[in-house]
Amino acid sequence: PEDDGPKAPGVVVLTYHFWSGSLKSDPSVIGKVLRLGSGFGDRSATIIGVLEPSVQYPTNTEIIANIVTSPHHLSATMQNGRVHRMTELFGKLTPGATLESARAELRAVHGAMVKAHPAEYPAQADFRIEARLLRDQITSRAKTVLLVLLAASALIFVIACSNVANLILSRTVRREGELSIRAALGATTGALRRVLLAESLLLCGAGATLGVLSARPMVDIMARYASRFSVRALDLTVDSSMLWVGAALAVVAAVLLAFVPRLPSADSSQGISLSNGSVRITGSTNRRLRIFAVTQIAASFVLLAGASALVKTLLSLQSAQTGLDIRHVLAINVPAMSYGKTPQQVVDFYKESIRRIEALPGVNKTAFGIVVPWRDAGSFGPGLQFSADGHVHAPGEEDPRAQLRTISPGFFAALGVPIIAGRDFNALDGQSKEPVVIVSETLAQRMFPNQDAVNRHVYWTDPVMKFIPGISVAPHRIIGVAADIDDEHVVPGPILTIYNPFEEGPMFGGRLFIHTSANPYSLVTPVTRIIRDMSVEQPVERAATLEDVRAEVLTPDRLNTVVFGVFAAVALAIALVGVAGVLAFSVSARTREFGVRLAIGAQPRQLLASVIAEGAVMAAGGVVAGAACGYVLVRLARSSFEDVKMPGSLPVVVSVVVLLAAAVVASVLPAARAARVDVTEALRSE
Repeated sequence: PEDDGPKAPGVVVLTYHFWSGSLKSDPSVIGKVLRLGSGFGDRSATIIGVLEPSVQYPTNTEIIANIVTSPHHLSATMQNGRVHRMTELFGKLTPGATLESARAELRAVHGAMVKAHPAEYPAQADFRIEARLLRDQITSRAKTVLLVLLAASALIFVIACSNVANLILSRTVRREGELSIRAALGATTGALRRVLLAESLLLCGAGATLGVLSARPMVDIMARYASRFSVRALDLTVDSSMLWVGAALAVVAAVLLAFVPRLPSADSSQGISLSNGSVRITGSTNRRLRIFAVTQIAASFVLLAGASALVKTLLSLQSAQTGLDIRHVLAINVPAMSYGKTPQQVVDFYKESIRRIEALPGVNKTAFGIVVPWRDAGSFGPGLQFSADGHVHAPGEEDPRAQLRTISPGFFAALGVPIIAGRDFNALDGQSKEPVVIVSETLAQRMFPNQDAVNRHVYWTDPVMKFIPGISVAPHRIIGVAADIDDEHVVPGPILTIYNPFEEGPMFGGRLFIHTSANPYSLVTPVTRIIRDMSVEQPVERAATLEDVRAEVLTPDRLNTVVFGVFAAVALAIALVGVAGVLAFSVSARTREFGVRLAIGAQPRQLLASVIAEGAVMAAGGVVAGAACGYVLVRLARSSFEDVKMPGSLPVVVSVVVLLAAAVVASVLPAARAARVDVTEALRSE
């Protein structure tokens, strides 16, 4: 409580990510004073704690400060006005309360506010209040992925059980004579079933043990890889819960598999025909063998189609044209330190930094910006409302929104972005009395269709602008139109952006972009030295090429693709072993048939083709069944999760071709064995 209120001292808590990375896990930082620049004004705060490792929420947060450190939140407009609507509140439900009851109370309070202040809450603005659980907020993005992976694990479990079911069926057929003799000697069906149950428990228990033992190193490898974008990934371990789950699945599988074969009874005569030792497959057993094989193919098709869709998506993300020279541009975070400085001194600091860096060998151009593309996505929300000369919107319609970006002259040249019309900023633009801007191509086309946007005017209409220092809401003359830079999305799309000269501000962020013909990372040390020579306390952080920034942003997509791809590969391998096993057993049981066919004139290649055709037919049946099941699963999933999409035609076609080709390859060995049947030995065995 003593840290709350307008008269409380400034205090901060550090996130574990910032403390362990930037401060090298230094325990002595507790009690030290931080200087807070940029939007905090000339403020300082004492470090009072470090958070334990946790999800970075809402973004890559480094410092959490009490409200007194923010001049904006203590301003009269913020305290007494009703136009600021970017604040999130956190509360704890009272014992026995539900989320729905809390929502009802909040909506009642909000409704009273709207009724009491209709001018500040116009009906056309459709302002709402929403409450959700913090757990759901944090896990919303991961929830879909985890459930999909759980479904993939379930499919692999089904494939493995189907494979073992075929193995047990094959063993039961080979042991049919033994089981018939046991039944004839008085063994009941229940006793024989218990024998099979014991064998199934032994088989499934061995598989579960092997799975748990191999899971530990695999989870460790995956956790280290996933920790690149979530420190909580390191919490993934193989604990007792996994052992219990493995044991439970092994027992369930063993019980189910024990009831797969049909057992002989004491009054049956099945054993008599098997006294000569040959193997015969009944029609019902043959159908079950093929049904289980088709089931494996079907489940594999679902996984393979999903993995192919993820691979296609990842490749499209990686190959999307950004319009930037991402390979030769080094981005460095040099956040504006305004503590004890005037706005002009901050601008002069960046100007001198740019001048010195451009003097380095191999540097072509250096410029200032406020966001690193993709890495800082979402930092400034959905954009700010604006209007333009002659723009008239429909009654009740809000003004369009555009992203506000502050840049220095040469920014577009540094990133390799062309100026389509007009010109770039120069050193005089920020000093003239007339405010000027550069706009994106999409904004120019939308606001001035079939017209020249240069020398027209745009102006900010968003009420939030009064909180952004240095930005005028007066009309700004457009001096240039630049190609779109979608720094919010990995796959670029049309975007409305207004660029301000950095003499006008705002100076939030502070990123330097260095275009070089040399190795970009060779510039990190000399650039850091230059900046630290100018200001020893100036942070210099997160140097990376835009190419690597983009790759880092794609890490979660890459991880999902790798994990799902591994699942699909395992499923495909198990299914192919199952198909090959069914055909091999079928060939061994049909040795006499193949011998007779060869004896009456059939060619070995005909037998080879017939067995391969059997494998292809099973694969085709599995593909059809898998396509139907996959369609139903996706439709069910889409009703709950918007992120789940139907795979396109290309992933489906690739999956079909891979499965059919793999099934044919898996059929070759049994088919070759059928073609090599010795006629004399086949007939003599009877």
